[in-house]
Amino acid sequence: MLLVLGVSLGQSAVYSAVTIIARLTADRPLSQQTATLNASQSPRPWLDLTYQLLGILFALVPVLLAVHLLNRDRAPDPDGHLDPGRVPGLAVALDRAVDPGTTEAGGARARLGLDARRPGHDLAWGAALAAVIGLPGLGLFWLAARLGLNATVVPADLPQIWWAIPVLILSAAQNAILEEVVVVGYLVTRLRQLGWRLGAVIAASAVLRGSYHLYQGFGAFVGNAVMGVVFGLFFLRTRRVLPLVVAHTLLDVVAFVGYALLPESWFDWL
Repeated sequence: MLLVLGVSLGQSAVYSAVTIIARLTADRPLSQQTATLNASQSPRPWLDLTYQLLGILFALVPVLLAVHLLNRDRAPDPDGHLDPGRVPGLAVALDRAVDPGTTEAGGARARLGLDARRPGHDLAWGAALAAVIGLPGLGLFWLAARLGLNATVVPADLPQIWWAIPVLILSAAQNAILEEVVVVGYLVTRLRQLGWRLGAVIAASAVLRGSYHLYQGFGAFVGNAVMGVVFGLFFLRTRRVLPLVVAHTLLDVVAFVGYALLPESWFDWL
């Protein structure tokens, strides 16, 4: 578990903590500093596109690692969900009972709720969660900016070129898949297997989510930690990560693409 976090969002949390210390000790107030997301990587458009796509691709490797490790489990799930890996060959049998033609790798996908068994249900819950998180989140973001607790966040700083919007959408999906699979599905599952109480599990997942957003400021930490509580409770109740991926993708697409397309004057209030 620590190794997976060490090559993914745990590492990001450490860097984020160092960044916020650097911001707080700089010669300018935090509110006058800028945190840029989705920045251009090169003045040469095709090279920039290559860097953007490679960054998205390699950021998803820890997701594949987490799913692979969960699929190799040999211990029962403490939340009452039988771990198919305990009995050789049973993983494939159980998955095929749910989805004929599935492969052994589907075991972890089924446990995390990453399969396509309930697309309409997942999309509906994802949209509802995005609304529940997004609207209050805007208010919290506005308040943090007014109190000087956040840096000025620039969600997108790509050149005006044909591939900018598709890359921003891919970036939003990458963020959602990485964070929800690793910080919710994988981490919550592993901590429950270690015997952690439910409250401690939710707190750990939420604090980690807030920590790797700390480079943006304290408002971002609080807002994302609250989001982590909601998403963690949802996963424990439903055992499905896919609605969380949908919700997170929608939130980031609105932020990234909206910022790129709308006039800058529209964002002055925020």
